[in-house]
Amino acid sequence: MSAILDGLRVTLGVAALSVMVASVLGVLGAACKLGVSPVLKRGAGLYITIIRGIPELVLMLLVFYGGQAAVNVVELALGLDYIDVNPFVAGVLTLGFIFGAYLTETFRGAILAVPRGQAEAGRALGLRPMQVRRLIVAPQTVRHALPGFTNTLLVMVKATALVSVIGLDDMVNRAGLAASATREPFTFYGALGLIDLVTTSVSPLALAALARRFPARA
Repeated sequence: MSAILDGLRVTLGVAALSVMVASVLGVLGAACKLGVSPVLKRGAGLYITIIRGIPELVLMLLVFYGGQAAVNVVELALGLDYIDVNPFVAGVLTLGFIFGAYLTETFRGAILAVPRGQAEAGRALGLRPMQVRRLIVAPQTVRHALPGFTNTLLVMVKATALVSVIGLDDMVNRAGLAASATREPFTFYGALGLIDLVTTSVSPLALAALARRFPARA
């Protein structure tokens, strides 16, 4: 059981970094979707369409093995030594890339949910555009985005199990090894399920506490 708990640290590390990557991509994607450039709008729309249409497992394998092939081509062209794609990095980037598409729509909807009159009132009071965004628009955007962000986070935490297919020594991989060695799959996979249940139960509580810090109106 201690081996699974050691793997939990790897899983939580993947989840935490993936959330950061996905959040950055989500903000950029929402900005492109709401921007004035038709090229950026179409690019963001294509990104979302691709992610929605390809299973997460297939994308994981494409990034890991396809990324390794791309790195090999570049290093051969530059005369560099062979470089292995780190499974941890591949897992983080893939999950971040996948869920960045979902957060794009979450953040876009949250921004549109803020009444325009709120920003206009701020400008009428003499606030500068940056102050309007920081003091009025941003807090309300966070409040509107939190429900969708919470759902995406829960799905992402469960999706971290996919990194085991590319050889990452996470808790799923360790549970599989322990189950094979002891021939007690129910024990170890059952423990794995309980750990996931606890993890996905704690995350919404933390985000609910954060939601109370951001009122629905500025």
